[in-house]
Amino acid sequence: MIGISKLYCGTVEPSDALRYGRHSSKLPSHLLQFSEDKHPVVVWNVTRACNLKCVHCYAHATEGATSSELSTAEGKLLIDDLAAFGSPVMLFSGGEPLVRKDLPDLAAYAVEKGMRAVISTNGTLIDRNTAKTLKQIGLSYVGISLDGLEPVNDHFRGVKGSFKKAMQGIHNCQEAGIKVGLRFTMNKRNVQEIGGIFDLLEEMEIPRVCFYHLVYAGRGSALLKDDLSHEETRAAVDLIIERTRQLHAMGKPKEVLTVDNHADGPYLYLRMLQENSQRAPEVLKLLQMNEGNSSGRGIGCVSWDGEVHADQFWRHHSFGNVRKRPFSKIWTEPEDPLLLQLKEKKKFVQGRCATCRWLDVCGGNFRVRAEAVTGDVWAPDPACYLTDEEISQTV
Repeated sequence: MIGISKLYCGTVEPSDALRYGRHSSKLPSHLLQFSEDKHPVVVWNVTRACNLKCVHCYAHATEGATSSELSTAEGKLLIDDLAAFGSPVMLFSGGEPLVRKDLPDLAAYAVEKGMRAVISTNGTLIDRNTAKTLKQIGLSYVGISLDGLEPVNDHFRGVKGSFKKAMQGIHNCQEAGIKVGLRFTMNKRNVQEIGGIFDLLEEMEIPRVCFYHLVYAGRGSALLKDDLSHEETRAAVDLIIERTRQLHAMGKPKEVLTVDNHADGPYLYLRMLQENSQRAPEVLKLLQMNEGNSSGRGIGCVSWDGEVHADQFWRHHSFGNVRKRPFSKIWTEPEDPLLLQLKEKKKFVQGRCATCRWLDVCGGNFRVRAEAVTGDVWAPDPACYLTDEEISQTV
């Protein structure tokens, strides 16, 4: 994640992370990306079932649940292990996590064990009673996925009326006092909706939004041809930066992040240099603390059937199963050579990534995207939009 508002608008300074000692168990949630120990935030795809039919679903979600899903008891054993391991956050995802009737019980258990529990949801199942329950159990955050305003969102979601239901879900969360934010995946079909998403943040007083770059996984692989060109990506990131700045200047600051393309970090820093920003050196320091992509190190994923992945997009490659071996053991005592390599991936990246001046900042970006396009995990990420001149060591 690249905190556009944190970095560009100065809502976070290097000292903010340093004064906590940069240990993940001591850091507030908005500073976790700067932790030094990198105990992984774990995404648990609790179910493959979903009530929508999103065209870009990385999980290939289905209408019904699969028989291989971890049971409630098995889920609690997973949470026991993660809490003892020191994972600071459990992100419940799917499919649609609220399809599982035991989701509140599982989230409450994670909170009882000292973890921060958050959910990633389409928002359509959050009625007033559900929102109250999620508040009562101590859920930290609800991220609701939208792909634009009503016509575009409903097209992407495959179900008419999903936008209105998501809006009601947002309202119900706000009424219950739960922090709620938006998640938006950028591509050619909806990039024109970015401005409307910012308008929605302002109108509904939504405090947070994450703009995701497309990752070619699951049904998202079929959208490869609809990914933004490098020029379109730069324009989209520029618009995100500018709208973030405008809201900040208006006294309506929002937490704005971009996700899944760590070229955004150097791009933001270079823009600040061009603008002669006095904060540019501090931004570079924070980007170096962040260390870029953290798949297989600072983030991990457990699938509905217990398989462990480097992140939620690596479903085709498992490092083991929590039914046979605890996540903590799989993660710290790897038996899979790819997991070992991902923990030190700067040694293995090839091509322009290997000689890039921003390797310590970007971390080699998304390996799964490189693999999807080239068949080589260590090839350059094709979604990196920085020019050869911008990444040159001689600049």
